[in-house]
Amino acid sequence: MKISDIDAKKRLDVYVSQVTETTRSFAQGLIEDGLVLVNGKEESKNYKLRLNDDIEIEKREVKDLEFCEAEDIPLDIVYEDEDIIVINKPSGMVVHPAPGNENGTLVNALLFHCKEGLSGINGVVRPGIVHRIDKDTSGLLVVAKNDESHVFLSSLLKDHQIKREYHAILTGRLREESGTIKTYMARHPVDRKKMAVVAPNRQGAREAITHYSVIEEYRGYTYAKMVLETGRTHQIRVHCAYLGHPIIGDEVYGGGKTQFEKANKSLLSGQVLHAKKLTLIHPRTKEEMTFECDLPREFLELLERLKRL
Repeated sequence: MKISDIDAKKRLDVYVSQVTETTRSFAQGLIEDGLVLVNGKEESKNYKLRLNDDIEIEKREVKDLEFCEAEDIPLDIVYEDEDIIVINKPSGMVVHPAPGNENGTLVNALLFHCKEGLSGINGVVRPGIVHRIDKDTSGLLVVAKNDESHVFLSSLLKDHQIKREYHAILTGRLREESGTIKTYMARHPVDRKKMAVVAPNRQGAREAITHYSVIEEYRGYTYAKMVLETGRTHQIRVHCAYLGHPIIGDEVYGGGKTQFEKANKSLLSGQVLHAKKLTLIHPRTKEEMTFECDLPREFLELLERLKRL
C-alpha cells in the first residue's frame, strides 16, 4: 500500500489500526511482532508516515470473541480478585489463539472461567492479556479483568515496574556468577519466526536488558535465575544463546544438542524456562504484591539428574 496525501504524517500504529479495522493496541502488537514493514523495513509504532511510503502488513487472523470458543480447561490459579487473575501456565499451552492454535489456549480457558469478566483493550483475540510467555515456557502471568486494570498494568510494564523472575537450566557454565546482558534485539533478518541480537542502528532494534545470577552449577550445566528489565519477544532465550549458553531443550536457539538433553528427551518439551516469581502493584489498592509458584515436575527431575552427573 502506498501512502497518499491523506495519510501522510499519521503515526504508523494509527494508520495500521485504521486499515486493518482493529484496535490501536492490536496494531501496535503487529508492529512490535515485525508484521508491519515500511519500505521493506521495520519501524517503530510512532513512525510518521511519508508520502509514497510503501506499507506491507502481514495478516494475522482476527477472531471475534463470539467465535472464540470458551473451553472448560483446568487453570492453576495463583490469585484472583475482581481486577486481576494470576495464572501458573503449564508448558505446552499457547497464550492466545492464532492460526494453527485456535483452541486449547489460555484465552479459551479464561473465557470459560471469567465469562464476560476480561479486559477488551488488547484486541479481540487477546482479552485481558497484559504480557505473554512462550508456549513451551511455564509459569506466572497476570491477566486484567477490566479495562482500568489493563491500562494500569500496561503502564507498569512499560515503565519496568513489574518484576518478572525466571529460572532456567543452561548448557555450559557461566564465566561470571552474576551479571547483566544488555543488547539490542529485532526480528531475525532471515527467519521471521525468530528474534536476534542486532546493531543499535538496525531498523526496528529495541534495547533488551536481562539480569542473571547462578543458583547452582553442575558438570557442564548451570541452573540460573534471570530477571527481565525489558520484555522483548524471546528475550531470555536469545540472551542465553548470545552468551553461548542456550537453554537446554531450546532447539530454536541452539539447545537440544548435548548428550544429557538427548538422554532425557522424555522430560523436554522445549526450553526449560519457568516464570517463577512476579511482583506488581495492584491496580486498585496500589499495594505491591508478589506471587511465586513451584518449579514444574520435569524441571525438578532434570535438576536431580544433573546432580548425579
